[in-house]
Amino acid sequence: MPSFIGTVIFSFIMGFSIYLSLPIVLRKKTNEKTTRLLNAVAIGILIFLMCDVFSDAAPSLYNSNSPGSYLAIPSLSIAFAVALVIGFFMLYYFENRSKQGLSPTMMSLMIATGIGLQNLTEGLVFGATSVSIGLFSGIALVILVGFTLQNITEGFPIAAPFLNNDKKLGTMLLLFLVGGLPTVIGGVAGYYYSSTLFNVFFDGLAIGAILYVILPMVKHQLKDVDHVKQRLVYIGIFVGFILGYLVNLI
Repeated sequence: MPSFIGTVIFSFIMGFSIYLSLPIVLRKKTNEKTTRLLNAVAIGILIFLMCDVFSDAAPSLYNSNSPGSYLAIPSLSIAFAVALVIGFFMLYYFENRSKQGLSPTMMSLMIATGIGLQNLTEGLVFGATSVSIGLFSGIALVILVGFTLQNITEGFPIAAPFLNNDKKLGTMLLLFLVGGLPTVIGGVAGYYYSSTLFNVFFDGLAIGAILYVILPMVKHQLKDVDHVKQRLVYIGIFVGFILGYLVNLI
């Protein structure tokens, strides 16, 4: 029981560290170039998160027991592909229900959903690790610190659609909850149950959802831009990816 309580507490710390970015995202209005750059950084962070989730799934998808073999395991690959399709087209259906386009709140909710699915996979990993290796083992503590730092950066993509728009604190708190709470849910689920198929399926969901979220964000950032703004977007995406990578190294 102490181990379970500790898992819940640490999962809570990881998931709700996303709120530490609130003071940054609730700042006053910025100029157009800065807004475009910051939105591009958010895209870069999302691209890194998608790559990061796949790096977790890849060892399970490919036959690592055979040296030099890169053959995918059929059952896991099918589960991953099905989940990828579900994650992508779930948000596709969500977006295309509205004929008026996405409001900042709806766009932010889509991003929070993708990040929430990614955080669910993190919680599953941490919960399973706390049972199999120990809550205070070196590996578990490294996962705790790494995921906590990474989650701090995840608040920014969720808030990105609200840059230079009205930011209501209540709305932001709820959207951050959508992104952060799944870490706790995953931690509890991973503590009681863990299977490779289960984890791979949710990895696929997360990647599909994040991939779909990235597309309209990139489209919006490159719409009606001159050469200077285009370069700004490219640089911002690169900086965001590197930021996610550097945080993941800690």
